[in-house]
Amino acid sequence: MIIEINQACDLVIFGAKGDLSKRKLLPALYKLEKSNKIHKNTRIIGAGRADWNIQEYRKIAKTAIKNFLNEEIDDIIWRKFSTRLHFCNIDVYEKLHFFRLKKILDQKKNIIIHYCAMPPDTLNSIFIGLKNASLNPNSSRIILEKPLGVCLETSKKINNQISKYFSESQIFRIDHYLGKESILNLIALRFANSFFFHNWNNKTIDHIQITVSEEVGIEGRWNYFDTTGQMKDMIQNHILQILTIITMDQPKNITSESIKKEKLKILSSLKSINKSNINTHTVRGQYSSGIIKGKNVPSYTEEQGANKNSKTETFVAIKVNIENKKWFGVPFYLRTGKRLQCKYSEIVVFFKKMPINLFKTSNLQEFQNKLIIRLEPNENIKVDFLNKKPGLDQEYKLENSQLEYNYLSKKYPKILIDAYERLLLESMRGIQSLFVSREEIEESWKWIDPIIDAWKKTKNNEIQLYQSGTWGPENSNLLLSRDERFWYEFN
Repeated sequence: MIIEINQACDLVIFGAKGDLSKRKLLPALYKLEKSNKIHKNTRIIGAGRADWNIQEYRKIAKTAIKNFLNEEIDDIIWRKFSTRLHFCNIDVYEKLHFFRLKKILDQKKNIIIHYCAMPPDTLNSIFIGLKNASLNPNSSRIILEKPLGVCLETSKKINNQISKYFSESQIFRIDHYLGKESILNLIALRFANSFFFHNWNNKTIDHIQITVSEEVGIEGRWNYFDTTGQMKDMIQNHILQILTIITMDQPKNITSESIKKEKLKILSSLKSINKSNINTHTVRGQYSSGIIKGKNVPSYTEEQGANKNSKTETFVAIKVNIENKKWFGVPFYLRTGKRLQCKYSEIVVFFKKMPINLFKTSNLQEFQNKLIIRLEPNENIKVDFLNKKPGLDQEYKLENSQLEYNYLSKKYPKILIDAYERLLLESMRGIQSLFVSREEIEESWKWIDPIIDAWKKTKNNEIQLYQSGTWGPENSNLLLSRDERFWYEFN
């Protein structure tokens, strides 16, 4: 159900004490306040196990916004925003505590949105507690954070649990990558420009690389990450979502249903990776100690609270094939890791080389036209092409040139919206197009589970150590060099 933008909401944040709430949600909500996008009667209710009163919660919220907002807090905006903040001391395992929340909420006037910024094992208790307190009316919504399970079976279990208390139209499964301006622009880039639209297939594209590189390590999340790993943390959601958007056919329209339909076609067309091809199609690594930006950093197994014998992967590279007519024969190389040389996310589209070389003084076989889409930071789009060197030489001399469009240009110096800012606003509007459907999540697990299973059962597939501050294990280069290709060098 789509509502008017100016309808009032009661936004309940379960996990108000947590890192996500402080680092992402509160700063994003403050920025929405600054943009005057929140209805005057909308309220924000922090919910968690803490004996805080309203004043204490507002003080904690202000500190969090100061720490994680990349700008000074405006006192006038803060006074307006702070009046929205309330707090409810609630233990989600105590059913009667949900009646405390019920006393705070205004169900007659406001749409209720429950944001579950909580571990997956707490979700069912939240669902049941909301039902018992009649806090799940048809008009309400619930936002779920990843990970939704750790495999297909557990994902189905969570979805089956929530479906007892909320309909699919009420459920907003969040993947913050889908709220990024650069990701949203992929749809416009592909389907609003004829020169891309007509050349976006296996006739003109040689291969595509997707890299999501992180400088940081575990950041105190050892218990969570060691049971998850980079495959489940990044590939299963973020990177597969990027892959579906850059490969899906043109949807009938830009509604959530049409886009979901096309994305599902891609997920169901991914060629299976199992014991028969696991060694040639995947590489996994774990960071050892090293130097990043001049500072010594510990290995994964030396992080605080670490299990010295852990075999959890912090790096994954995968060669993916899509078995449909449009993409047959085009490999997609995905890689993501922690403690790499720098933080950036990028898609590089390599176009096929020229079949005939007219310019004998230039080796065209060494050059490929490329479309480089930087997702973060410094979001931009570049096109690599060859250009004639100016001069009076009798022979043509070519040089590499580049066209560039930068989001942070004079045209749009301050317009980029934080992903959580956009997604929170869309949940208030009741629009699901930027959220992930149950079918997408389960289809992605169907592809991911056999890979993880094959890692466990296949010999000669040990985790490769890589030094922090590098681009991952050496074997990740072999993944491409077997096909006479190379990872694009970041610049």
